[in-house]
Amino acid sequence: MPIGGFVITHAPGQHDAALDHLGGIAAIEVHGTDADGNIVAVVDTKTSSEMDDIVFALQHNDLFISVGLAYLHAEDEVEAIERGEIKPGSPFGSRRKKKDDA
Repeated sequence: MPIGGFVITHAPGQHDAALDHLGGIAAIEVHGTDADGNIVAVVDTKTSSEMDDIVFALQHNDLFISVGLAYLHAEDEVEAIERGEIKPGSPFGSRRKKKDDA
C-alpha cells in the first residue's frame, strides 16, 4: 500500500474550495495549510496506479497550481509485486502522448 506525502498548492482565493475538494477524496488526509496556499497532505492508496490517478486529477483541476511529491513509501506494494499478487502497469508512460497523437 503506497503512502505519499504531498505539498499541494491551491490557486489564490481558493483555500476553502481546495480543502473541500480534498476532503471529498477518501484517500487524502490533510495535515496542515499555510497562508501561501500550500496544503500538506498524505495520499494512502492500495496501488501506486490509484495514487497516480488521484495526483493526475488534482494536477488537472483548476483549483490547484501544483502537486509536489515530498515522500513516497511503497515497500508493501513492491513485496506484493514480487509475490505475484499485483501486476504493475506501465508507470509514468500511460498518459504520455505518442508521437502520432501530437
